[in-house]
Amino acid sequence: MDMQFGNTNSIWLLVMVAAGLILTGYATIARRRASLRFATARLRNQILPSGTTSRHWMSAILIAASLTLLCFAMIDIRWGKTWREVPQKGIEVMFVLDVSRSMLAEDAAPNRLIRARQLIKDMVDEMAGDRVGLVVFAGETRQSVPLTSHYEDFKQTLDSVGPHSVRVGGSQLGDAIKAAADGFISKTNDHKAIVVFTDGEDQESKPVEIAKQVHQERGIRIFTVGLGDIDQGARIPETDDRRSGFVQYEGQQVWSKMNGQILSQIATDTDGAYIPAGTRQVNMADVYHGYVANVEQMEFETAKISTYTARFQWFAAPALALLLLEVWISTRSSGARRAKKATQVSSMSKSTSVSGRALAPDVVS
Repeated sequence: MDMQFGNTNSIWLLVMVAAGLILTGYATIARRRASLRFATARLRNQILPSGTTSRHWMSAILIAASLTLLCFAMIDIRWGKTWREVPQKGIEVMFVLDVSRSMLAEDAAPNRLIRARQLIKDMVDEMAGDRVGLVVFAGETRQSVPLTSHYEDFKQTLDSVGPHSVRVGGSQLGDAIKAAADGFISKTNDHKAIVVFTDGEDQESKPVEIAKQVHQERGIRIFTVGLGDIDQGARIPETDDRRSGFVQYEGQQVWSKMNGQILSQIATDTDGAYIPAGTRQVNMADVYHGYVANVEQMEFETAKISTYTARFQWFAAPALALLLLEVWISTRSSGARRAKKATQVSSMSKSTSVSGRALAPDVVS
């Protein structure tokens, strides 16, 4: 049976129920042994009337069964799927990722590209209902993932992109911004955002002018995240594994620095935000909720999703019934014992009265 557990943290409560039942059994046996050791047969019948042990066991079993069922209810076992329609609301976010060779620089450990991938995934983890897409660029631009709400598929594709994803080296940031703007499904304004992850290097593709035009004509806000050291920079490996050394130009090793000026200007002109990540770790949850999530949302088409049916009431109801049964049995047994004791006391009183009347003549004589 296909099942789902909604709250596995409550499973340990079953161990406590089992331990309580074991302790109850031990206490009952210990009490019985103590009565056999220190009391005569006549006193044992008064201390432990017939049926006392069985009542104790029945009470313990009923309570243990009730608690076990309550534990299952808290674990929230679900089975059987139902389909329901859920209205989708959110924004469309197109991620633009620089996969040029300069992104292999290791000033942002382990390198800029891997750091950028992780930052994108951290932001996607905060989303619920938003659509995401991916555009990669270097000397040319390619849309790797069209806008989608399937986040796991998006992440798998994201992990596979790199300098090999494009055929031409270089850095054409302006072309990437234009391609990302063209990749949105809805042609209405607002509810759209572009998030760029790059070191800011550009080869005269006019990214600031294109970004400003995209914002004015389509209402798209652009957020930029700068990666890399802004002062010293870092050397650029020839390959991902660094086995071929570093990139050289005219016999000298090429050093790459983050260009934050371009990225800051893009964000300012498009009502976005510039995040100078540099070589530091950045909390992308704060970036998403503080900036990107503020973009005006829209209603998407209704999605049909399947969910497991909750069955906790199947365990909670019999647990309550067993608990009430235990209370009823205990109350009835206590009443019966009190009635029996009252009868014994009454019988003893009558016997004493009869004996007193029988002895009275002798006393008078």
